[in-house]
Amino acid sequence: MRGHVLPSALLAAGLLSGTGGHGAAAFAGTPALPAALPTAPAVTTPAADHNEQDVMFARMMIPHHRQAVEMSKLAGSRADDTRVRRLAERIEAAQAAEIRTMSGWLTAWGERTPDESAAPAHHPMPGMMSPEEMRRLEGLSGRAFDRAFLTMMIRHHEGAVTMARDELRAGAYEPARRMAASVVSGQSAEIKEMKRLLEQ
Repeated sequence: MRGHVLPSALLAAGLLSGTGGHGAAAFAGTPALPAALPTAPAVTTPAADHNEQDVMFARMMIPHHRQAVEMSKLAGSRADDTRVRRLAERIEAAQAAEIRTMSGWLTAWGERTPDESAAPAHHPMPGMMSPEEMRRLEGLSGRAFDRAFLTMMIRHHEGAVTMARDELRAGAYEPARRMAASVVSGQSAEIKEMKRLLEQ
């Protein structure tokens, strides 16, 4: 009886450890049982659930937002209409926060964050102002600034909405898609607001 107990105990120990099964099975005179293969744990990382469209969205929208922030900062000292100044403050706060969020995505994905002056020439962004247009805006004040700012920011917002819709069509990263939906709804509402201000 004792001759049967020892091999069985060794077989059980070998199978549990995943290392000694073959030796114990041979000792017991039974066919060797394969040890269970280790299973790698599932790991979810930001890189696992985004695609090239998400990267493009962030890398294009960051410099696009930076220009909107730059334009909005001008309104603090140049705008005549209080409503224009308040609108510019909202735009600056919202888009500066989105820049920080998108920069974090790119870092998590191992992608380079665009330089402060970045404006990819190989893939021009819709709605961006030219350097000449920015210089002209900087030289204005009062009601002339208000009208130029509103006209330019409408175009700028329309470009952002276009890029956001591209993200909604082809992006995979859910936080980026949520931001894109927010851009479409929020900036579309601001476009209507700016058009009303221009008509007054």
